[in-house]
Amino acid sequence: MTEAITRTDIKNFNNDGVVVLRGVFNDWIEILRRGAEFHINHPSESALIHKQDSYQGQFMEDFCNWQRIAEYKDFVLNSPLGSFAADLTESKSIQFFHDHFFYKEASSGVATPWHQDMPYYCVAGLQTVSFWMPLESREQSVSLKCAAGSHSYSKECRPTSWSNNESFYEDNEAFMDMPNIDNDNFEIKQWSTEPGDVVAFNFKTIHSANANTVGGVSRTLSFRLLGDDVRYRQRPGRTSPNFPDINQKNGERLREDWFPIIWRN
Repeated sequence: MTEAITRTDIKNFNNDGVVVLRGVFNDWIEILRRGAEFHINHPSESALIHKQDSYQGQFMEDFCNWQRIAEYKDFVLNSPLGSFAADLTESKSIQFFHDHFFYKEASSGVATPWHQDMPYYCVAGLQTVSFWMPLESREQSVSLKCAAGSHSYSKECRPTSWSNNESFYEDNEAFMDMPNIDNDNFEIKQWSTEPGDVVAFNFKTIHSANANTVGGVSRTLSFRLLGDDVRYRQRPGRTSPNFPDINQKNGERLREDWFPIIWRN
């Protein structure tokens, strides 16, 4: 166990499916900010860019850029990211899954609805963790919201397309309806954060975020990692992010040439 991750952190992560870690990436913020500025000016071909004429301000999200943006790659391979993931998931090795960048202009008016990440992904397993890392100070009102304990459902929540709320896949019976988070007495975990802090949560933790209603831009990076028990899972449709040429079978560990092991005990 690293000095930055305490046994209380691990207990809270296991029980709640989410924990906040203070100041653990202070030394990497300026590096990641440089990468984010490059990213904003050089999005990938698959980036989703919502223009200002549709919203009060521009909103962009983009997946899987760590290999082309040097600062992201440096962070993935050389920061304590992998060892922190191993501590929280209690794994002997960690594979890097993907990165996800969010950029919202001031007063963008774009909220993120309640959802689980896992049903959108081509993986299954319990030992998963996302590190949600804002690059600016974040007030609690516009920070990530997580429903404590929601990662413990045996069935995954039905994934939907946020633009029209239609089911993401044809196989509706494989999923449960999204609980009414606001009325079902969930404890909502939400923290104000400073650059260098991260919110770590399980892929099955139900979470959301309010619109950026405060002044200034919002730049957030998420890094998704896989522990010992995570395996490939074929979904009944296109996943997000999509890996169309992955060429794997259910139950296989993800191929290491695409998803490298970044930490091993």
